[in-house]
Amino acid sequence: MKTFLNILKYGLLLSISGALMWYAMRGLKWDAIGHAIRTANYAWLALTLGLSVLGYFSRAYRWRMQLEASQTPAPFWAVYHAMMVGNLANIVLPRMGEVIRCSVLRRTSGVPVQVAIGTVVTERVIDVLVLLGLLSSVLLLDFTTFWGFVTQNVLGGRYDALARNRTPLLVAALIAVLLLVVAGVALFRNLERLRQNAFFNKGVVFVKGLLAGVFSVLKLKKKGLFLLHTLFTWSVYYLMDYLAFFCFPETYGLDMKAGLAVLTFGAFGMAAPVAGGIGPFHVMVQGILLVYGISKEAGIAYALVVHGAQTLLVVAMGAISFVAVAAADKGTVAAEAEALAHEPLTTEL
Repeated sequence: MKTFLNILKYGLLLSISGALMWYAMRGLKWDAIGHAIRTANYAWLALTLGLSVLGYFSRAYRWRMQLEASQTPAPFWAVYHAMMVGNLANIVLPRMGEVIRCSVLRRTSGVPVQVAIGTVVTERVIDVLVLLGLLSSVLLLDFTTFWGFVTQNVLGGRYDALARNRTPLLVAALIAVLLLVVAGVALFRNLERLRQNAFFNKGVVFVKGLLAGVFSVLKLKKKGLFLLHTLFTWSVYYLMDYLAFFCFPETYGLDMKAGLAVLTFGAFGMAAPVAGGIGPFHVMVQGILLVYGISKEAGIAYALVVHGAQTLLVVAMGAISFVAVAAADKGTVAAEAEALAHEPLTTEL
C-alpha cells in the first residue's frame, strides 16, 4: 500500500510539473523560442556554470562546518560527494535528496543520519531567511515596476475604481482581521485537544526543530566564515542568473535589480516539491521577466536554457560523486545503487 501511495504521489507531482510547463508554453511561437535558444551566446552560460561549481564547493564546506559544530566531523570530499549525490537524487525524487545525502554521509563517514538531517534543517532555515530578505529587497528596490505591472495587467480598469472607492478594500481587510481573531480564539480554546492530535504534534516538533537549527549556528567556532560562505553561495546564485541575461539579445539590457528578482522568484520555484523544480521555476522566471517587459517567448527560452544547463551540471557532478562514493565504499556503481535503494529512508524533512 505504501509503495502504491508513493507511486501515486510522485505521479501527481510529475503531472503538476507537466501542467505548469504546458501553462508556461501554451500559445507561444515555437519558432521564436527555438531561434532564441539557437542564437544564444553560450560563452556567458559557460561562465555561470564555472561559478556554479564554486558555489557547490562553498555550500559543501559550509555543511562541513555545521557537522563539526555538531561534534560529528567528516572529510570535505565525503561531505561534498554526499551533497552532490543528494542533489542528483532530487532531480528524480523530490524532497528525498536531502535524506539520501545524509544516508550517503553515514555510509562514507559514519555520521548519524539524524545528526546530519538536523544540520540540513538548519541549512534550510537559513536559506528561507535569506530568501525572505531577498524578497523584501526586491519589492522595496523595484516597487514601482511591480506595482505598475499589477495595476496594468492584473487590476486593469478596476484600479481607478478601487482608488476612488476604497470601501471594498477596507471591508476585505476587516473580514481578514476578524477571521484571524476567530482562528486565534478557536486555537486557544482547543489547545489541549490539539495536543492530542498527531499532526499538530508533528508541527510543533517541526517548529522546535527549526528554532533549534537557527540557534545551533551560535555554536559554530567560526561564525564569520560560515556567514561568508553563505553570502558567497547566494552571490554565486545571483551572478548565475544575472550573467545569463547576456546570453540573449532581449534580456541583455536588464539591470541588476531584474537579476535579483529572477534569483528570488526562481528560488521559490526551485523550492517547490517537484522533480528538479521543473515547471514552477519556468513559470516564475517567465512571469518575472514579463514584468520587466520581456516577451513570453524570450522569457521561457531564458528559463529553459538556464535550468537545463544547471540540471545537466548537477547530473554530471552528481554522477562523478556517485562513482566516487562507490569507489570509497569499495563496491561497484550498481552495488552502491542497490545499497542506497535499501537504506531506511523513513525520515522526512
